[in-house]
Amino acid sequence: MLTEKVKQWRHAFKLDPNKVLSDLALQMIGHSGTDVLIVGGTDGITFENTWSLLKRIRKYSIPCVQEISTDSAVVPGFDGYLIPSVCNTEQAQWIHGAHLKAIKKYGDFIPWQQVCMEGYVVLNSDAKVARLTGAQTTLQRADLVAYARLIEHLYRFPLMYIEYSGTFGNIQMVQAAKKELKNTRLIYGGGITTEDQARTMAEWADTIVVGNLIYTNVQKALQTVGWVKETTVQR
Repeated sequence: MLTEKVKQWRHAFKLDPNKVLSDLALQMIGHSGTDVLIVGGTDGITFENTWSLLKRIRKYSIPCVQEISTDSAVVPGFDGYLIPSVCNTEQAQWIHGAHLKAIKKYGDFIPWQQVCMEGYVVLNSDAKVARLTGAQTTLQRADLVAYARLIEHLYRFPLMYIEYSGTFGNIQMVQAAKKELKNTRLIYGGGITTEDQARTMAEWADTIVVGNLIYTNVQKALQTVGWVKETTVQR
């Protein structure tokens, strides 16, 4: 079950099918020692470019999952599927609406054992995903505590994903969420470009996701694997 496999993820690279990634860069990522590749993005994601990227990734033995942003781009053949539910929006489409629509269309074919829900909290107002989903990003620590409780105790999602998408986040916000979670794993993504940033967030998040750095400095991105895995998570 994917819900069990995610417990082993300490470091992840997120690859965007709508961005250019050289064969050499992908080869280095494939041999980097990261725990999983997550394929997904906010805009320009199609069946064709997702399928094309998956075929290239399959040259390597690394686990690979798809984070679904649109049902029209779901590609068979991934090791699992992450389903985000944006919690800090009032637009029902991004909480459960798109999910229900997809289930009505494809429910008979969904490999449920390979599906894992993510409770997303988007905190960068400039991020594409924040604008798309209408996320309310001006949150306080008390709000993060409440979202953590919502995701773990009411929704019972296996994953809480704090998304800063392109900018380095507020460590106090991440700490506030982590201290509330007992069974739900905390994922952090956003703006990691230095060793200090990687280690700082890795102290509090169970899984660190590195994405944009792959496309600006792949050598530095590769270094994040060691920085994260050498850091012990606060319990």
